[in-house]
Amino acid sequence: MRKRIIGVVALSAALVAGGLTACGAGGGSDSKTITYWASNQGTSIPNDKEVLGPELAKFTKQTGIKVNLQVIGWNDLLNRIMSATTSGEGPDVVNIGNTWSASLQATGAFVDFDKTNMDKIGGQDKFLATSMSSTGAKGKTPTSVPLYGLSYGLFYNKKQFAAAGIAKPPSTWAELVADAKKLTKGKQYGMTLAGGSYTENAHFAFMFGKQQGGDWFDGSGKPTYTGDAQVKAVQQYLDLLGKDKVATPSSAEHATTTDAISDFTSGKAAMLMGQNNTAAGIEAQGMKDYGVAPIPMLSPLPTGGQAINSHVAGINIAAFKDKNETGALKLIKFLTSKDEQVILNKKYGGLPVTQDASSDPTFQTPQNKVFVDVLAKTSAPMPMITNESQFETTVGNAMKDLAAQAATGKTLTAADVKKALADAQQKMQSGGN
Repeated sequence: MRKRIIGVVALSAALVAGGLTACGAGGGSDSKTITYWASNQGTSIPNDKEVLGPELAKFTKQTGIKVNLQVIGWNDLLNRIMSATTSGEGPDVVNIGNTWSASLQATGAFVDFDKTNMDKIGGQDKFLATSMSSTGAKGKTPTSVPLYGLSYGLFYNKKQFAAAGIAKPPSTWAELVADAKKLTKGKQYGMTLAGGSYTENAHFAFMFGKQQGGDWFDGSGKPTYTGDAQVKAVQQYLDLLGKDKVATPSSAEHATTTDAISDFTSGKAAMLMGQNNTAAGIEAQGMKDYGVAPIPMLSPLPTGGQAINSHVAGINIAAFKDKNETGALKLIKFLTSKDEQVILNKKYGGLPVTQDASSDPTFQTPQNKVFVDVLAKTSAPMPMITNESQFETTVGNAMKDLAAQAATGKTLTAADVKKALADAQQKMQSGGN
């Protein structure tokens, strides 16, 4: 099943045109009806209706509550939600990108998942702790809970590895670079990147920043883009394209991971770093003989470095205040039940966000388990700040410009990276423009 490969959790990384299904806007006046705004997770909006329709029918049969389903594309979803927070004409239940959590929490429009409400949906302990870390600002009561999970991994071409005499995937970053050099010959490269995607760039800056021992914001929320660890993190990623020259030159132009997939499936590149739903895109292009491993980390980690090789990616679900809160919480409990977590994440190519569903045999296959373990053990939430989207645009676009320079053959120095990040920080402080 083709999935949106990147940006499903970014404020402005919308890849699919919006559209609506079903009817109604709000259902709070009728205790037996609720409106659900679902995000487009499938191959199309009609496909989402096909996936969700039978499951919502089960919910209606169990509870007697009718669900008016609207599936909204990512280009429109955030604007629709923000309009609803001020107009009061919103749904009862809504899906959100999990990096929006703190921003939407600040509107005050959503039901708080305090202990009472958490208990109504099965208790906080049923969720993976990492997935719960992306449900709102630190220290504040969550206003959403996890629904679908995603995490990053390393996809590698088994045939090309064997031909190069490489017996297994790399387990450290140094091994990844060494293997990529062995695999780079003629028109074949060791790696392909989505260097033209500001969201993907920002994700890797965040992950590698954690490994390097740095944070992109201090405790007060002030950007710290020019720290040594942050500069090293960006260099670590872009050196694949620049200094080491092991990434396809076209990497700088790839605006989505879908573009990079073509390099991988055509044999132009032997490795690709992507989220678990990247597998669907790879297989849709006819490639089956590939392997998956965690993205290798620095070894040893620098002082203060953390063993992080993914951000906590995924979709959350929330309920609007002053609507049919009772019905909304029942639907959220239903969609986060073990059975529904297994059914929906299997169909959508996502990862369960609950403890019991994660252990289901469906997600314990060698490939799926890689991503399940990464999400549960070595992922961290993107900055839970109200202007998180500005972090992605400023840092990600700065890296996009640097990638373009690296693709021309320029070896980026620490000074080059620091200057670009200083400019990005200035933009962040002036509103992200």
